[in-house]
Amino acid sequence: MSYVAGSYDCIIVGAGHAGCEAALATARMGCRSVIFTLNMDNIALMPCNPSIGGPAKGNLVREIDALGGEMGRNIDETYIQMRMLNTGKGPAVYGLRAQADKFAYQRRMTAVLQRQENLEVKQALVERLLVNENREVQGIETETGAIYYAPLVILCTGTYLKGKIYIGNLSYSGGPNGQRAAEKLVDSLAELGLEMGRFKTDTPPRVDKRSLDYEEMLAQSGNDDQFFFSYLTEKGRGLNVPCYLTYTNEETHRIIRDNLYESSFYRGDLEGIGPRYCPAIEDKILRFPDKKRHQMFLEPEGLDTEEVYVQGMSTSLPENVQLEFLRTIAGMKRVKMMRTGYSIEYNYINPTQLQASLETKAIRGLFCAGQINGTSGYEEAAAQGLMAGINAALKFQQKEPLILKRSEAYIGVLIDDLVTKGTNEPYRMLTSRAEYRLLLRHDNADLRLTSKGWEVGLVTPERYARFRQKKELLENSLASLQKTRVSASTKNVSELLAAKESANLRQNTSLYDLLKRPEINYRDLVQYGLAEELPQEIGRAIDIHVKYEGYIKQQLAQVAKFNKLESKLLPQDLDYMELKGLSVEARQKLNKIKPVSVGQASRISGVSPADITALMIHLEKMRRSKPQVKAPEDIERENGYDE
Repeated sequence: MSYVAGSYDCIIVGAGHAGCEAALATARMGCRSVIFTLNMDNIALMPCNPSIGGPAKGNLVREIDALGGEMGRNIDETYIQMRMLNTGKGPAVYGLRAQADKFAYQRRMTAVLQRQENLEVKQALVERLLVNENREVQGIETETGAIYYAPLVILCTGTYLKGKIYIGNLSYSGGPNGQRAAEKLVDSLAELGLEMGRFKTDTPPRVDKRSLDYEEMLAQSGNDDQFFFSYLTEKGRGLNVPCYLTYTNEETHRIIRDNLYESSFYRGDLEGIGPRYCPAIEDKILRFPDKKRHQMFLEPEGLDTEEVYVQGMSTSLPENVQLEFLRTIAGMKRVKMMRTGYSIEYNYINPTQLQASLETKAIRGLFCAGQINGTSGYEEAAAQGLMAGINAALKFQQKEPLILKRSEAYIGVLIDDLVTKGTNEPYRMLTSRAEYRLLLRHDNADLRLTSKGWEVGLVTPERYARFRQKKELLENSLASLQKTRVSASTKNVSELLAAKESANLRQNTSLYDLLKRPEINYRDLVQYGLAEELPQEIGRAIDIHVKYEGYIKQQLAQVAKFNKLESKLLPQDLDYMELKGLSVEARQKLNKIKPVSVGQASRISGVSPADITALMIHLEKMRRSKPQVKAPEDIERENGYDE
């Protein structure tokens, strides 16, 4: 029997990485919020790999932190290894990755949620959305009949929507790690007219550390304890717990090939599409038949557990087959499995049904974030959760949403890709997706976004003061380098140039221009007494700014062109089916997505440059057909009243 259990400003459904960020953002921005989880013990669960970050994903976490989110601080407090990737390449593709103590990560995030002012945490299975006749969300109903009212609801349901687990011939309803699935909520969404699809993902076995022979594997340690995800972190944990690298072999591949008929995917049991960038091991064997081996990483799941994650071995083969092929691998001849690998299939909504604010177009007040939008990964989920939370709170305050451009943040790229192009497979953030990635670096997320977080009320005064101090120090240091001029006779300059095997100076030059030489960095200037010592973070930022100045200017010029198209807004009531000059496909796609600008329209799949030209011509005709309102002084001038 139904009963009214409470009223709030905002309801968040799901307490994974998207839900946690959404709930904290709304509560911190003044909304009375409640977050529902299927299991209070699984808040911020890491059901797949126990790590945060990597190329592009690490940038997302830095951006979350710069805006005032929690993920960066949480992993900085609970990591067991920190590693900067791609250091042999340019700064545009640097990626910080942390191996997590997954249980400590959960405990800390749970505590943060439970102690947050304006936020309640409840365990319940949400089964129905409440929507009025005006297509406005009103709240939710749980399986116990409890009704909670709110004008804003954020769905962060992860892979739980009609989740189904597959292990060989076995299949059953369920979510990750033996959790329940959300069955009836899918039916409620379908009844409201939301278009849904089906995806799948795989996870590998977990094994007992005591059954591994690490001497037959290659240790992979962290490479730095000076890099962090949060701009507020000043000191690392001092931990560097190694992971271990090993490889499959031809015997491993033979066992997998011989048992493919028992794989759920290759039998055709699964209808969902899986992630191309994280395929199951049986998929790798078939797609790359000439490859003699595939790498695997043995990743510890925490300091207080013997459980080890087998990265690179996702599978839905039967349990006995999993154990058999694992025991063919170096260092794993006596391995014992603690958890079996499996495939999980789940529902998602077509993300082109969302506005750039992540509010649904069909139902006002309903936001979606995370894997329900067709993405994969903790970081992508958390980024969407943060933005959905910010925009829900801004909607409650009757303010305009915060929309990040593709030129401003990886978060902007992520959301624009989803709502403009949609996705036909679980979407993963990659550096190659960002056309302005030299501007969207790991080091400058705060310079790009902290002011925006402050303006919406999510960034704390402490964080903003530190940001202003850093920005001022960086600007003053760059100005000082440009003003300070040196010559070959300047003390220590010749020694520096000789030590770095750099050509001598023929004329006076600034320290700024001296830094443009590839072999010289800011630390060298400090070492030879030519510049003052600065925090490492500032020194690295100076090096990147100076050495990549030319490339950065080129990208800024590209951004200026991009912004011109983004500034040409399109009427939201425009019926594209009536426009001449557009292809049939373009009309259909434009009518479905309703882009807000010509720039967004140009990124829709199926809309050609010729269609954009026709659209621009139509906009110009619309502009000319509008009566021009003259200013009073212009009217006076035309009538001869001008003095």
